This record gives sequence, C-alpha cells and structure tokens, in this order.
Amino acid sequence: MPLSKRTYRRLALAAAVGMLAAGVTTAATAQAAPQHTATAAAPSGLNGPYLYLGWGSPPKATDVMSATGTTQFTMAFMLSDGGCNPKWDGSRALTGGNDQSTINSIRSAGGDVTVSFGGWSGNKLGEKCSSASALAGAYQKVIDAYQLKSIDIDIEASEFENATVRQRVVDALKTVKQKNSGIKVYVTFGTTTTGPDANGKDLVKRGATAGLDVDGWAVMPFDFGQGSIDMAGATKSAVDGLKNTVASAYGLSSDAAYRKVGFSSMNGKTDVAGETISLNNFKNMVSYAKSHHLARVSFWSLNRDRKCGSGTDGDACSGIDQGTYDFTKVLAGYNG
Repeated sequence: MPLSKRTYRRLALAAAVGMLAAGVTTAATAQAAPQHTATAAAPSGLNGPYLYLGWGSPPKATDVMSATGTTQFTMAFMLSDGGCNPKWDGSRALTGGNDQSTINSIRSAGGDVTVSFGGWSGNKLGEKCSSASALAGAYQKVIDAYQLKSIDIDIEASEFENATVRQRVVDALKTVKQKNSGIKVYVTFGTTTTGPDANGKDLVKRGATAGLDVDGWAVMPFDFGQGSIDMAGATKSAVDGLKNTVASAYGLSSDAAYRKVGFSSMNGKTDVAGETISLNNFKNMVSYAKSHHLARVSFWSLNRDRKCGSGTDGDACSGIDQGTYDFTKVLAGYNG
C-alpha cells in the first residue's frame, strides 16, 4: 500500500535531518525537495466545463486542453432512449461513437471526464426508469462503460418538479455510492437569486434523510428573469442560500457546508434577455469559490466559450466580446 503524502513528508523530513546529522552533503538532501512540493490532482468533477457534442460546433477537446491547461470536462448529456436505457443525447450509442473517441482522446492527453445525466430537454432516465434500482442500474451501466470517477446529475424540468422522481434519484444515487467506492456524485439544479426554491430544498432534504453523501450540491445561477442584474452578486447570494440549505439539512457548520456545494454558471449572454455574465463576473465568482473552497465550479458551456462570428447561435458562442476559451482558462485555475 502506498504511503500517504503526510506520512511520506514526515519520513522524508526525518531522513533529511538524519543525513545532516551524519554529515551527508546538503546537495544529497536537496534531491528530495521537489517531492515535498508535489500537489494532489484536483478531485474528479471539481472544475470541468460542460462540453456538448450534439450541436453548437463543439471544439476539439485536446485543442482546448493545450490552449487552456484544463484537464477536466463535463460531458453532456446522458439521456433515456425512450426506456430505462442510457444513450448520449438519448440517441447516440453509449459506446463506440464520437463521444467515446472524444473521451479516449481526453484521457490519452492526461485528462478525464465527468458524465452529466439530464439537462433541460429530452427524455430523462429519472422519469423513464420505473424504480430506484432500475435507475441505479442505468447509472451503473454508464459508470462501468467508462470507468468513471465522477458523475453529475443535472436534474431539471419535469424530472426536478416531480417529488416521486426526486426521491427515486436520491435512492438510486445512494445505491451508486454504495457500489462504487470513492466515486464523486454531484447534483445540479436551478435556483433563485437567494438559493434553492421549494423543489431544490426538498431535494436536498430528501438526500439528507436518506443518508446520501453528495460530494457537491450545485446550483445554476442564471435565467432568473429579472433583467439586467449583478450576476456575480446573484451567484454568491444563490450559493450562500444553497449552503444554508445544506447546512440545515445535514447538520453541518457553515464552513463544512460550503465545501459540499458549488455552482454551474453560464458564460456570456444567458437564455434571458438582459442577463449577461461577463468575464470579470466569472473571475469574481471563481474568487468567491476559492475563498469558500466550493466542491464544484463549472459553466455552460465550452461550446459557447468564444465570441460570435458571422452567426449569433447562442449554443455556439457567448454573445460577448471575449477571447477564445477565456472562461475555460479562468476555470482551469480553480483547485478548490
């Protein structure tokens, strides 16, 4: 069994002291110094922007890695094929297609992925699978296909609004946690400017009651429908509200609760008129995340992380003046 980093540092320090006492040259002890400064890799799912291969002129993932330094991606979306069977976007084969080749290329370049289930549109597994055990089996099929270290449940629309389905998702995720040691589970949902709405609060409370250890409850702080507002301020307020909900439901301190929450923003113009998240807004949000050591920070989407060209397709560009991958570069610097 490998030594823990703490044990290694302690033993290395003791060895260095011993060599100095024995008159060994300082040059010899210096050889161990780089080992002391090594940092652990970021937790899987901590900072992966959403990449969608279904539309929006998706960029080549390895080019993004080279340009930004990012090593994590959140691959969207895993949906139902009409029954309790997972397919990319509900139609593309689970394995063997462009989605798998993209994941393979990311891993070959030293990166990894979190697969996201759900999203706003399409058939949701949480609704199409008739029981928690069946839903857990659908999740497991994807986990096994890609040997995943983390998954994201982006629960929206009717899947989010139905109490029976919310409970089914919670119970299925508890099974996933029990069967996959060390897997990171993130749950992402919409929010008000002050935190989760009634459905969001209910979802968190159901998770706590079931004893589900979610690694990161994350809100999507955009599409508020309030026109032009301070989006950085609204994001902080929304996450603060989520933190309070999680702290209350799980009996955690404020600091511990912050470490169990996060957010997934949207870059540039959102789906609502008047709402814009500037690069400075996003930098402010990430600084806030660093100050509270949030469990997950992401944004929708990498496909949009560039200014618009001749067209103005909101799925393929941000709608603001920016450099290519500016938001991804900021996110890549988030290490918790």
